[in-house]
Amino acid sequence: MTAVNDRLDVSANIVPIPNKVPSWQRSYSRRLVAIDFVAVVAAVGLAQWMRFGGLGGEVSTFRSLDYAFVSAGIALLWMAALSINNSRSTRIIGSGAEEYRRVWLATLSVFGGVAILSMLFKLEIARGYLMIALPAGLLFLGLLRWLARKAVIRAREKHGRCITRLLVVGSPSAVRDLTTSLVRDAGSEYEVVGACTPGPAQRARIDVPGFGPIPTFGDESNVVGAVTATNSHAVAVTATERLNGRGIRDLSWELEKLDIDLLVAPGVVDIAGPRLQMRPVAGLPLIHVEKPQYHGAKRFQKRLFDIVFSSAVLVFGLPLLIPIAIVIKLTSRGPVFYRSERIGLDGNPFEMIKFRTMVDGADQMVKDLAARNESQGGVLFKIREDPRVTPFGRLLRKYSIDELPQFINVLKRDMSVVGPRPPLAREVKTYDDYAKRRLLVRPGITGLWQVSGRSDLSWEDSVRLDLFYVENWSMVSDLLIAVKTVKAVFTHSGAY
Repeated sequence: MTAVNDRLDVSANIVPIPNKVPSWQRSYSRRLVAIDFVAVVAAVGLAQWMRFGGLGGEVSTFRSLDYAFVSAGIALLWMAALSINNSRSTRIIGSGAEEYRRVWLATLSVFGGVAILSMLFKLEIARGYLMIALPAGLLFLGLLRWLARKAVIRAREKHGRCITRLLVVGSPSAVRDLTTSLVRDAGSEYEVVGACTPGPAQRARIDVPGFGPIPTFGDESNVVGAVTATNSHAVAVTATERLNGRGIRDLSWELEKLDIDLLVAPGVVDIAGPRLQMRPVAGLPLIHVEKPQYHGAKRFQKRLFDIVFSSAVLVFGLPLLIPIAIVIKLTSRGPVFYRSERIGLDGNPFEMIKFRTMVDGADQMVKDLAARNESQGGVLFKIREDPRVTPFGRLLRKYSIDELPQFINVLKRDMSVVGPRPPLAREVKTYDDYAKRRLLVRPGITGLWQVSGRSDLSWEDSVRLDLFYVENWSMVSDLLIAVKTVKAVFTHSGAY
């Protein structure tokens, strides 16, 4: 094996580049300080105004303190906690769940600490004040952070700004896979600008479908030179046999001089962060991958959520469901509900209920329309302008109202509120062992497929998203998907 310790000879003539952190990250982080300050001040100000009607009021009979000082103190602690928890770190800003998790953790730690101090020193801070400030703060922080994140994503998509230039080190297939994964995520900050591939046989570029050609800059011995040539802000090391653990350590030292971030892709795909735990053993950073959990407390929580959510939708949606049923009956021949056999948990069939949006007997017309199938992969059957859909049915599909009766399936334990797309029996017959893992959980009314393009998705992307959900599902992910579904419904993205 070629010695990897001498691979960075070109670095001897490289002048360290000061502060290679992308300028957009530094300015965005500074703006977050102002955004957080506005949210925190608004929360404590609203709590004080709603509880006391102004800036006056005493904390307790034990100590005559004005609530203006209490609000100022809580605001300072809150801002400090957000900094201590690295909620504005350039590593996580704009990354979604992890950023919000740190904001929540900082907020809860502040109010937990205030509650403990109030009890220990008998300050008797009004509970109504805290009960207003806490949810208001979480709401304001989450909303303003979300708006800031949307502004960054918009700048990336429309103007090509707020981008972190990434050099990838690894085999051509690994470079291609990593680039494809980054392209799938429209909000990703990373843009692959070059690659270093191991081995004597070098190519001028690596062609990535859906992205274009990626220029190459030699093998892993020329990483530092490639960073300078591409003006990269970070280096991602993927699967490579020649760059071993010691070589990666030496590379990190060289990149440290240039203030360049080093990312190591472990080669584990579609595994969510909570299932990955770093376990240092004998000086080696081992990554422990937790097994997917489908039983126990998590399943009980999911079932409880299904019952409460579905019952609420059916009860409060009854004034809407009855008129819809009447209009369907009056505008087209056939039953109000469309019943279709689908495959559910562990491959067991069940009868899925929807409002009928097509002409009666539409299933028998599939063979005649097979040539017009627009679904990529050929497994699903989708036509953007399906002649079988009734005019009123098109309106129901546009806003996914036809799926409301499926909450009855949820109460019957056939389906879940969130889960993989419910497949037809003929689709399941084409499944390989990889796709059959979709059947390990109940199918859902909504899911990652619903909030990621719906009918616009290819078969491969649909399977990938469903399997990601099956492997990593949690109550937090279910809640996030449910919230995103509202946006997908109102924008009717991919609905036809």
